[in-house]
Amino acid sequence: MSEHELSISEQEELRREKLQQLRDLGVNPYPYEFDVTHHSAEIKANPDNYITEDHSVSPKVAVAGRVMTRRIMGKAAFFNLQDAEGTIQVYIRRDDVGEENYNTVFKKLVDLGDIVGIKGFVFRTQTGEVTIHAEYFELLNKTLKPIPVAKEIEENGVKKVFDAFADKELRYRMRYVDLIVNPQVRETFRKRTKLVQVMREHMNELGFLEVETPILQPIYGGASARPFVTHHNALDMKLYMRIANELYLKRLIVGGFDGVYEFSKDFRNEGMSRFHNPEFTQVELYVAYKDYNWMMEFTEKMVEKVAIALHGSTKVQVGEHEINFQTPWPRIPMFEAIEKETGHNLYGKSLDELKTIAHELKIHVDDTMGIGKIIDEIFGEYVEHKLIQPVFITDYPIEMSPLAKKHRSKEGLVERFEGICNGKEICNAFSELNDPIDQRERLEEQASLRDMGDDEAMAVDEDFLRALEYGMPPTAGLGIGIDRLTMIMTNSESIRDVLFFPHMRPE
Repeated sequence: MSEHELSISEQEELRREKLQQLRDLGVNPYPYEFDVTHHSAEIKANPDNYITEDHSVSPKVAVAGRVMTRRIMGKAAFFNLQDAEGTIQVYIRRDDVGEENYNTVFKKLVDLGDIVGIKGFVFRTQTGEVTIHAEYFELLNKTLKPIPVAKEIEENGVKKVFDAFADKELRYRMRYVDLIVNPQVRETFRKRTKLVQVMREHMNELGFLEVETPILQPIYGGASARPFVTHHNALDMKLYMRIANELYLKRLIVGGFDGVYEFSKDFRNEGMSRFHNPEFTQVELYVAYKDYNWMMEFTEKMVEKVAIALHGSTKVQVGEHEINFQTPWPRIPMFEAIEKETGHNLYGKSLDELKTIAHELKIHVDDTMGIGKIIDEIFGEYVEHKLIQPVFITDYPIEMSPLAKKHRSKEGLVERFEGICNGKEICNAFSELNDPIDQRERLEEQASLRDMGDDEAMAVDEDFLRALEYGMPPTAGLGIGIDRLTMIMTNSESIRDVLFFPHMRPE
């Protein structure tokens, strides 16, 4: 009976018995190190660098990884070894690695998923497959749980393969297993890392300084969201996990830096969806003496650069859409976009007028919602999901943007844009408000919304207002959601697909 014909508990018990047998033989099932010299991908990509007619002079390689499949043929066997870069076939013989090492350890006590190290030379089999001939074999980790294995079942004469680890919730909960049995998932996270590197290099080339700001804050701000609350015992004070790092980065502009950015973990105590995780990553950038027009050009160039670095082209396939990040992106004022889709011009409308229009459009409105909230709901319901190709939605109503500078020519609006792609916001930016009197009035208006029951409205931050009174130069600010941008750049349906360890309900 093969291992996979046993129940999971029986398999685990059998592996523990094998573990003890290894120890009884004097074999350390958990040795301290193994000197890896090569990886599977580099060998398979350039096999001629390793293969010679005379194997006695062939370059030696040492690789390590998991045993994923195995085919034993008496005194010899083939197995697939999976390392960090892929898989490669290994040929192992009793006469090369020793009778006990082969017959007892490899054949009887090694299971699929166990981690092994081998040293040897590279050759091609009769079928042309690049293979490592093992001259040395060592068990590096005896695993106690079986890895899920796809099963082939024949139904009505048709063979069907069932993935034993296809359930998405299980994959998110046990990402370590997901990465073992679905190694293609690793590519998503490699692309995520490259995306961040490209952005960081782009900002560094322009002379901007990467900084760190507090995660625990006495007053949360910089966005409209509910915070997580904690308590500092020594100071006996309430603290909040940051919802944004904007106000601290602006303090640094006040202090004399011309350009600062931070890749930050932020936390918002809100609902979860395929686009929302309570813990998420964004990069925020603030540049002195620039405005939102400059920031639009900067943003589209940087995202275009990311697309080319990850895909070799400005065109990226996302679901059924081919999205082209080639610059320049269209600029569309928010009220124009809403009017095009609803037939209603919302510019200058009072709160009562907006409530009437929202009712006509079947948008739910309650007493906690001000002008900005209603406009945002209408935009989200009728416009945002239709914006597939990259576009900048510009010139938002002042009620929606308490940290943005008043528009220089349009009454009641601010100089703000959001970059939207594939139906979702990927970035948000302003000509930053640097008038301390105007900023105080805006934050106090936010406080009144909180009193009405809007628990996402901002708090008044007296220290931030004091900083503005010392003088902040004209400044452009930007926030880009790394998780959402990664979803687009990797054609991922859910934010959980681009987070190693997304938050889940308790098991």
